[in-house]
Amino acid sequence: MHIQQPQFQLAFLHPRYWGTWFSVALLYGISWLPYPLQMGMGKGIGRLFFRLLKSRRKVAERNLELAFPNMTETERQRLLRANFDNAGMALFEAGMGWWWPQWRLRKHGKITGLEHIQRIQKQGKGILAIAIHNMNIELNCTILGLQQPSVVFYRMHNNPLMEYFQFRGRSRANKYMIHKKGVREMIQALNDGEVCAYLPDQDYGPRRCEFVPFFGVKKTATTTGTLLFAKQADCETVFLLPLRTDKGYEIRVLPGLENFPSGDDRADLIRLNGQIEKMVLEAPEQYLWMHKRFKTRPPEEPQSLYQ
Repeated sequence: MHIQQPQFQLAFLHPRYWGTWFSVALLYGISWLPYPLQMGMGKGIGRLFFRLLKSRRKVAERNLELAFPNMTETERQRLLRANFDNAGMALFEAGMGWWWPQWRLRKHGKITGLEHIQRIQKQGKGILAIAIHNMNIELNCTILGLQQPSVVFYRMHNNPLMEYFQFRGRSRANKYMIHKKGVREMIQALNDGEVCAYLPDQDYGPRRCEFVPFFGVKKTATTTGTLLFAKQADCETVFLLPLRTDKGYEIRVLPGLENFPSGDDRADLIRLNGQIEKMVLEAPEQYLWMHKRFKTRPPEEPQSLYQ
């Protein structure tokens, strides 16, 4: 089902929400500061995260060990610290995506490869836009939405007041949002010719998954959802790579895989993960390594990789 816009409630004025109000107001105020200052502050926050968020730091460190076994310890530590710098910057990038006016978004961001979407649209088909969890995706999706509003899966925030703000921020760049379990609704949107963003690069558990290689882990739980949509909807695929560059923000639209799906699910998922790897390696410090990507293990190898 389509997620309905949450309405303001008088209950939001209760003292239990004052902390949320303060945080949102602070983030809103910071979003109007000069961009270089925000990025400097973001790095500072990221270094604070590195010291305080020990459990997240351990997850990211372990992911880098598993993903890049041939990387030296010094190189991994450098990448780990840069990753936390990016996590801090992502906090302010969310504020930019939610509140920056269009002229400022256009000044700092650009889209390349939009012709890949336009080619599919001319055929009257839907576009399954496969993206990755780079931490600047909140801002880059808003930049994309200025020219190509899309349909996305949406996970509501547990805090009702934060959900009120989050929905409004994200709906700037999207035609509408579908509940994260709304598989039928996503297929219908694709059949209606919409651009539908989908992020298959996280561990979604043992249901509907295949264990295929991803970086240094030979058996990584990989959702088959991408294949489900590609098979059942009248659509073609493209890839979305959200980046922060020295010249600002860029969301690259890349061509989809040829002959996808091919009928060989395992081979298709291997190819899909291979393409995601290439996208991650464009800026590995910007990727969300703090997620337990390798948590779900195959039955024959039940031992956790995070112990």
